[in-house]
Amino acid sequence: MDALRSVSALLLAAQLTVAPAAAQTRADDASPLGIALEGFAYPYPVFFLERMRDGERQRLAYMDVPAEGQANGRTVLLLHGRNFPSSYWQPVILALSRAGYRVLVPDQLGFGKSAKPVGPYTFDAMAADTVGLLDSLGLPRVDVVAHSMGGMLAVRLTRNAPARINSLVLEAPIGLEDYRFTVPPVSDATLLRLEGDATADSYRRQLMTNYALSLPSSAIEPFVSVRERVKGSGEYPRWLQSFVNSYQAIWGQPVVHEIPLIPVPTLFLMGENDHNAPGKPFAPESLRADMGRNAEHARTLAARMPNGRAVVLPGIGHLVHLEATDQFNTLTLEFLNGH
Repeated sequence: MDALRSVSALLLAAQLTVAPAAAQTRADDASPLGIALEGFAYPYPVFFLERMRDGERQRLAYMDVPAEGQANGRTVLLLHGRNFPSSYWQPVILALSRAGYRVLVPDQLGFGKSAKPVGPYTFDAMAADTVGLLDSLGLPRVDVVAHSMGGMLAVRLTRNAPARINSLVLEAPIGLEDYRFTVPPVSDATLLRLEGDATADSYRRQLMTNYALSLPSSAIEPFVSVRERVKGSGEYPRWLQSFVNSYQAIWGQPVVHEIPLIPVPTLFLMGENDHNAPGKPFAPESLRADMGRNAEHARTLAARMPNGRAVVLPGIGHLVHLEATDQFNTLTLEFLNGH
């Protein structure tokens, strides 16, 4: 109980002193953004690691936040989802840092403040970039907390570099089913047209509806604004191609078949209302109803793992760490501290 009280106190202090990452940038700012989000504030200093992709020098952006107070000697790696910059981890970074953890928060290539490759994505390459970042910082082993698409990356990272991972927290991961079984292939040309036609209103509805968010729409407005503002960049076509490429990786590179093979302690933190399934609008209508049973899939997969457990939060959608910040941080810290 003393440990739980300590965690709760840390979380309360975090709530009282820091605003959510979404509040970092005014939602009504319509000025153009560079496709590396130049002009969009992150909550901590951003550093860059040089990488090569598509025959070009690319820069992998990351935040490296030291532990506050008494450090416990451990590092937590946070892996973001597809539709958000890594700045949205701010309330989690603060709770982990105050609990003694160093927190490493990259934007994968193609996202946030990192460079935008135009060639096909692979989760193997993204995992290699992440291992390269750990190597550059002299981090032999980390704990991983991963959201949405980041969960797919975390699975591949753990499979490719098992000695580097101590434990996994998978927050509302996608990829808990093989989308190829229900969604037909979709061409880049179709995806480019649909994503290019998205408006602020349609994107806002997409996030609120597909993610079944319990948040008010104002909470995601800064992210909607970012999506609109990058359209003013001269490199917007590159951003758009890169974003489309990430969908193709999610659809064409399933990880669900590998999840039961993960040996490290793994905690699924799921929202009960989260039925997000990439590509669902392209699936035959007769198959859509069975897609996105994410909480059910998490329980089933956890039971097949050597050391897996699933917790489902009632009334919560896809953005668990922003919709239920206290619960998410408490459960995550209890799990990490136990391993």
